[in-house]
Amino acid sequence: MVRIAAVGDVHAAPEKREALRTAFASLDGVDLVLVAGDLTTHGEPEQAAVVADAAAGSTAPVVTVLGNHDLHVDRADELVAVLEGAGIVVLDRATRTFDVRGTSVGVVGTKGFVGGFPDSQLPDFGEALLRRVYAETTEEVLALERGLEEIRGCDVRIVLLHYAPTASTLAGEPETIWTFLGSDRLAVPIAAHPPHIVLHGHGHAGTFRGAIGDVPVYNVAQPVIKRDFWIFELDGESRERRG
Repeated sequence: MVRIAAVGDVHAAPEKREALRTAFASLDGVDLVLVAGDLTTHGEPEQAAVVADAAAGSTAPVVTVLGNHDLHVDRADELVAVLEGAGIVVLDRATRTFDVRGTSVGVVGTKGFVGGFPDSQLPDFGEALLRRVYAETTEEVLALERGLEEIRGCDVRIVLLHYAPTASTLAGEPETIWTFLGSDRLAVPIAAHPPHIVLHGHGHAGTFRGAIGDVPVYNVAQPVIKRDFWIFELDGESRERRG
C-alpha cells in the first residue's frame, strides 16, 4: 500500500508561511507528497521560498508541477531553482519513479493547458496566435503520452497535472470559462495508456471526483478538498481516504 498526500492551488505567500509549515509537518506515514501546481500567488521566487521552507518538514519526497500562477511574472527559472534547491522534484513534461518498500511508483508530471471540452473547444484554425495556443496543448498531450509509455512497467502509475483533463471535475465552475480550465485533449493519452489515478487542480469551484473511462480523476485544488492535503492509498487500484 502506497500513501500519497495531494493538494493543489496553495498560492503561497509570506503570510501563509506558518500555516504551510504546520501542514507539511503534520503529514504522518506518507510515502509521497504531490502538489498539482499553483504553489505561489504570482510566481515570485520569494513565494516559492515559502513552499520550500514548508516542504523541509516533510519526511517524504515532494513532487510538483507548475500552474498558471507560478508562471505569471515570467520568473519560472528562478522559481524552479528555489524549489529544486530545497529538494522538491519539479516535473515539466517529465517523469520520476520512486521505490516504496519494493513497489515502483511512476509519476508523469506536466502542467497541461487550455483548449476546452465538447461544445467549447479551441480549434487549430485561424490566427497564428490562436494556433500557437492549440500547438502548446499538443505538446502537453505528447508529453503525457511519452511519460505514460515511460512508466508503463511501474506497479503504481500516477498522472499529475494542473489543468483539468476532463469536464467531470469542473462541475460547479461556470461553463463559460471551462475552455480556460483545461482540455479533453489531455484525456486521449490517459485513456490509451491508463494510469491508476490522475490528479489536477486549477478548478477552484469544481468537483472532487471525476473519471476518464475507468481511470479516476481527482481535483485536489485546496478550495475543493477544503483541507491541507487529501490522502490517497494506492495498491494498483486507486482508493481515496480522508486525511
